[in-house]
Amino acid sequence: MGAEYTSPDREIMEPRAARRRVVALAWPLILSNITVPLLGLVDTAVVGHLPDSRYLGGVTLGATLFSFLFWGFGFLRMGTTGLTAQAQGRDDIDGVLRLLGQSLLLAVAIGLGLIVLHPLIVPLGLALLDGSAAVTAEASVYAGIRILSAPAVLANYALIGWFLGRGNSRVTLLLMVINNAVNIVLDLVFVVGLGMTTAGVAAASVIADYATLATGMVLALGVWRRWHWRRVAGVFGQLAGYRRLLAVNGALFVRTLCLLFAFAFFHAQGAGMGDTVLAANAVLLQFVLLASYALDGFAHATESLVGQRVGADDRAGFTGVVRAAAEWSLLMAGLAGMAFAVAGEALISVLTDLPAVRALAMEFLPWVAVMPLLAAGSYLLDGVFIGATRPRAMRDTMLAALLLVYLPVWWLAQPLHNHGLWLAFLAFTVARSLLLGGVFIRDWRRGRWFATAASQAAR
Repeated sequence: MGAEYTSPDREIMEPRAARRRVVALAWPLILSNITVPLLGLVDTAVVGHLPDSRYLGGVTLGATLFSFLFWGFGFLRMGTTGLTAQAQGRDDIDGVLRLLGQSLLLAVAIGLGLIVLHPLIVPLGLALLDGSAAVTAEASVYAGIRILSAPAVLANYALIGWFLGRGNSRVTLLLMVINNAVNIVLDLVFVVGLGMTTAGVAAASVIADYATLATGMVLALGVWRRWHWRRVAGVFGQLAGYRRLLAVNGALFVRTLCLLFAFAFFHAQGAGMGDTVLAANAVLLQFVLLASYALDGFAHATESLVGQRVGADDRAGFTGVVRAAAEWSLLMAGLAGMAFAVAGEALISVLTDLPAVRALAMEFLPWVAVMPLLAAGSYLLDGVFIGATRPRAMRDTMLAALLLVYLPVWWLAQPLHNHGLWLAFLAFTVARSLLLGGVFIRDWRRGRWFATAASQAAR
């Protein structure tokens, strides 16, 4: 799996073939997404049975901190996917392999930087999360161990992005399954078997991350060996490649920070309205997360296929991929919205047995039921722009949606309380879709998509 180089199909994708290709790439990604909450459930179950609640609080707080910290560097996955897909589309084998090495070096350098800076980063992050003294102390223990996995986590992002750019989404599924399986087994061994607490959960995550990295490197080196080790020198040369990689990732980093701020702001405003509102919003955001599993799967498949079509200068194939991905995304979004509307009450009951939280969540359920359809465009277009390596448009439209729509709508809608908060979040999501969609249509009419890719390839 992943040991052979596959050249892009230069034939124009017929609609039926494009639909099959999109779903073939998407389903392993959807399954890999579903494995993520499974690990969280096991962590909670294992630590939740310890005699003191501070352990569960510490693991939860620490895991939240690292989710935000590592997610902030998710650009390493996105940027690598788009650039690799385009190199593969051009049949640029050297470029595909060089991107692997350059992305890994960048990821490891950032990861080591995080380890060096963690005495500053971790206390600041935990202070912002504002836990009790006992819980924060346990979270500090967790963080002191978990930070050691930073190089592995970020290198895994680069590996996953590289394999996805080559059109091999099954490796993504394999790596996620290995990561979560090792993590779950070691959770049980360290906490249940050896009697460890917070440190055991953190150590399990660190070991799992490096086990995943080892697996990914074995698969990747199987590709590299076929083109001789002399190509390693290309990783350290060609500074233009690093400049482009940094330019793409820099814009994506700003875009990711904006998205993190949007979610953090939503949580903070909900918390200011009371514990019941905060809990109800947390329940409903799980619905949004469920919908994102499917929509992200199709978006990531779009990144790979669009990048390959752009790299191959295949305009008809590009159009076919975007159309097929849009059809699948709208179908899944519609099904998710219907499921939330019909089975929302039952799902809320599964997630909480607190009567006040249930009642409040049901009041705001309609916002979540319409969210998938209104958000489908933003997920799809993110995939298109990442695949075409157009990160500046993503950054600029995200900033515009955040500063000109999300925050102003929230300010004006404050008298509506939590309904106003959901309205602002929904408006932000719609604005992202409309703004990116406007850029897509404008540049398509002006013929800029492939002209930009050609100029970048020549650099």
